[in-house]
Amino acid sequence: MKHLKFLGWIIVVLIVVILVVENQEAFSTRVIFKIDFFSYHYKSAEISLYYIVTIAFLFGILVAGLYGILERYQLLKEIKRIKRDSKEKEEELNSLRNLPITSENVGTGDI
Repeated sequence: MKHLKFLGWIIVVLIVVILVVENQEAFSTRVIFKIDFFSYHYKSAEISLYYIVTIAFLFGILVAGLYGILERYQLLKEIKRIKRDSKEKEEELNSLRNLPITSENVGTGDI
């Protein structure tokens, strides 16, 4: 499975490289961003699409990483809760196993 995953990543990287090389002229295009928000007006310097794509990609990795870290901590918290509940139930089960039989009406097996 590891080898297939590695092979899949190689294919994805190869496709991305092919797309970038074939569209080099389009990615080299320079654009200007404008923001007109009520009384706030902003106009950026010319930026190459290479930079925009790279920044968007890195931002996506950052957001996905933060989400993954948050989810991991939530799962660790859930694991601790489940372990605690399991330990409590194990202790209860052991205490019930160790109870002496005190009833006088214990059957002899005859019905």
